[in-house]
Amino acid sequence: MNKIRKGDKVIVLTGRDKGKQGVVTQRVDDSHLLIEGVNLVKKHVKPNPMKGTTGGIVEKAMPIHQSNVAIFNAATGKADRVGIKVNADGARVRVFKSNGAEIAA
Repeated sequence: MNKIRKGDKVIVLTGRDKGKQGVVTQRVDDSHLLIEGVNLVKKHVKPNPMKGTTGGIVEKAMPIHQSNVAIFNAATGKADRVGIKVNADGARVRVFKSNGAEIAA
């Protein structure tokens, strides 16, 4: 079970974007995430008349390692760790470590 999933609001802990918040848009692989507005780079793109794209410099979000982000707890307004808890019906749910509140999926 992934502790950070697509759609979660996260905060960056280290790197040049430290302190920025964003929503996870995609899990690239087991350990890398794409977060909107975080780790943006400028990419030079050639024009492609077959696809109808123009050339130039575009800003693109690059993957960031999941160890460099933490899930954002809106109740405390801070970054938090994620724990796994088993409900009475046997379902595994994610909870915040600080207050034990369930993370909405």
